[in-house]
Amino acid sequence: MIDSLEKLRVIPVVALEDADKAEPLADALCAGGLPCAEITLRTETALKSIRALSGRADLLLGAGTVHGSEQARAAVDAGARFIVTPGFNPKTVAWCLDNEVPVFPGTSSPTDLEMALDFGLKVVKFFPAEAIGGVKTLKAFAGPYGALRFIPTGGISPRNLPDYLVLPQVVACGGSWMVTQDLINGYLFAEVTRLASEAVSFAK
Repeated sequence: MIDSLEKLRVIPVVALEDADKAEPLADALCAGGLPCAEITLRTETALKSIRALSGRADLLLGAGTVHGSEQARAAVDAGARFIVTPGFNPKTVAWCLDNEVPVFPGTSSPTDLEMALDFGLKVVKFFPAEAIGGVKTLKAFAGPYGALRFIPTGGISPRNLPDYLVLPQVVACGGSWMVTQDLINGYLFAEVTRLASEAVSFAK
């Protein structure tokens, strides 16, 4: 999973309010060369959207904003192949590891990173990236926590994406600029494809 995400370099973070838009959104992302979606459990239709996309072999499908092991179980049962959490919940991490589900818990402090090492994790989410110092903070973490790699998320945009991706400790970045609510609700999937393709070009 880590290898797959590192090849993509960008993870679209999606909040879907209408499960009927899941398929055309996935089509648009794949057409843009970004066959991945982290469906956040922020909406009532999130699990339905994950189920709608679970049969696609061309899409790397994950669940984000996962709070607790029960939500992790529900997301995996719906078809999510990896779990992303906003913070470090030891019970959620333990459930994922016990069930061999890739998990990327949110971290923002040395305490979080110590717990990640305790669990034997190799890659964690860095959130909210820009709000907690961005690239400067990641560089500071690199010394004492050289064994860990990161998925920065929060405030990532085409403007600062290259600054993150050039860091050797960054596996990929999570972002939602190519899958905003305005684009999805307005059925502007051609623009999603364009922005996804642009993100891919930035990541090279």
